[in-house]
Formats: sequence, structure tokens, C-alpha cells
Amino acid sequence: MSWIVELLDARVRDELEALFFEMRARFRRIAELIQVHGLEAMREMRMKGRDGISRAIYVTARNRRAVVVRVFVKQTRKTPRREIDLALERAREVDS
Repeated sequence: MSWIVELLDARVRDELEALFFEMRARFRRIAELIQVHGLEAMREMRMKGRDGISRAIYVTARNRRAVVVRVFVKQTRKTPRREIDLALERAREVDS
């Protein structure tokens, strides 16, 4: 059984759509890899392009789903705590 990658809601869809085209394409490629190979726990997808660096944080859920809970453009070397906290808050909304 393959994995399903889905977005939590419209907030995350809007965050993803706000990224530059190249980063959205990289996100789609990473999502395809997850669908084929699977994953575990809470992780982040790392997208890098000419326009900068972005991250998509996801959690695993029941029925082999990966739910993306936060997408953002990375501005600092280390992922800001507020981004992690927001991802954790949204992760509680996921129907695990």
C-alpha cells in the first residue's frame, strides 16, 4: 500500500502556492518520493532553489498518510521556534 501526501487545509495550500514555482516543483517531487517509499514520524521536506530555501513540515497519520501542516520560506540558518510551534499546533488538528 502506498502513502498519501495531503495538505492539512487551505492555510497550508495557500502557503505552498505562495512559494516560487521551482520550490513548488521540488515539493511535488518530494511528495511523490514519499508516496512511493513511505516515511515515519514528524519530518520536514527541504526545498532549495535559486530564489532561496523553504520548508514543509509534515506528520504521519493513520492509513499511511503524510499530512503537511506548515510551509514557509526559511529566513534564518535555524528553523525558528515559532514555525515549529505552529506546526505542532496544527499537527494536533490532524485526524490521526
